[in-house]
This record gives sequence, C-alpha cells and structure tokens, in this order.
Amino acid sequence: MDTVSIVVEVVVVVLVVVVVQGELVVVAVVVVVVVVLVLVVVVVVVVVVVVVVVVVVVEVVVVVVKVVVVVV
Repeated sequence: MDTVSIVVEVVVVVLVVVVVQGELVVVAVVVVVVVVLVLVVVVVVVVVVVVVVVVVVVEVVVVVVKVVVVVV
C-alpha cells in the first residue's frame, strides 16, 4: 500500500502544478495512464507472489503427507 499512496501523492502534486499552468487535460490523461499501468504492475506482482506461495505450500503439504505415510 505504500507504493500506491506514494503514487497518489505524486499524482496530486502533478495535478496541482498542471492546474496552475492551465494544461490540465493532456497531462491528466498521461498521469491517469501512468497510474493505471503502475497499479496493473502492482496487481500482477501480487498475483504472482500469491500463486508462488500457494504452489510452495501445496508442494510442502505433499512432501509432508508422503513422509507421514512412509513413517506410518
């Protein structure tokens, strides 16, 4: 969430500067596109991490079950 809050702060600062300069539309579109791309990257990274963790947990459970079956 730190990354998202930093991005939001940067966007707010950029929008304030742009409003002062009067070129709102173009820069706002660019900023929105950049923010969306950053959020997509963050979501993809989170999904990949979750998938990796799930796969590792499943592998560990399978190994533990095999060991328990062998021991029993």
